[in-house]
Amino acid sequence: DKVLPELIEPYELRAAKLREFLEDVKPSLCYDIVPLADPFGPSVTDPDLQCLVVSEETRRGGEAVNRKRLENGLSELVLHEIQLMKDPDHSQNEEEKISSSSLRHRLLGTLLQPPRQDPALPLRPYVIGLTGGTGSGKTSIARLLGHLGAFVIDADKLGHAVYVPGGPAYERVVAAFGAEILNKDGTINRKVLGAKVFGNQERLKSLTDIVWPEIAQMVKERVREADAQGNVGSSVAASAQ
Repeated sequence: DKVLPELIEPYELRAAKLREFLEDVKPSLCYDIVPLADPFGPSVTDPDLQCLVVSEETRRGGEAVNRKRLENGLSELVLHEIQLMKDPDHSQNEEEKISSSSLRHRLLGTLLQPPRQDPALPLRPYVIGLTGGTGSGKTSIARLLGHLGAFVIDADKLGHAVYVPGGPAYERVVAAFGAEILNKDGTINRKVLGAKVFGNQERLKSLTDIVWPEIAQMVKERVREADAQGNVGSSVAASAQ
């Protein structure tokens, strides 16, 4: 449930930065850096711990730690509360404190790494793939790119197109999942089809093996169409089918 979890640095890199900071602050300090696989980590199992540093907004979490420690037969930790540092440069839509969420927001629109040079790739059309979960902003970014002149290809719409009667996947899907997935007018009832495959990995794979290659082929055709029309770039808005 983190803001922009895709931009969170890997644990190894974050641990290395923390280690570098601790060595700068006090080289003689002895410490352990451990990943947290749950909300409590070693705080509720380590009998050698004596103090837990909290802020005003995490004090309730510290109190929950002490309740867990008492349940585990351990002594309570001293809760040492510190003040959060304010971010003088935060915008109206960002948190007032120095926040990793705000920092990730500021990364949007910046290059995380230099573009990969691949001489095998043609110079045009330049294809941008937009992926992400529901509500992640694919449609908004695709619309913005469209206003800038990109040829927008909506993979969701193509996903619907492959199922229509006469579509490239229609006959194979009906053959694989039976006539009971059809409406009276011969169209595929996607809700009935979904009930058949979701929760069943084998059936879901059978469906994606039929549908996804057809969607990919339709995307390639649209990219060629964009190139023929002289579009400098193509934007592909994609989501899970």
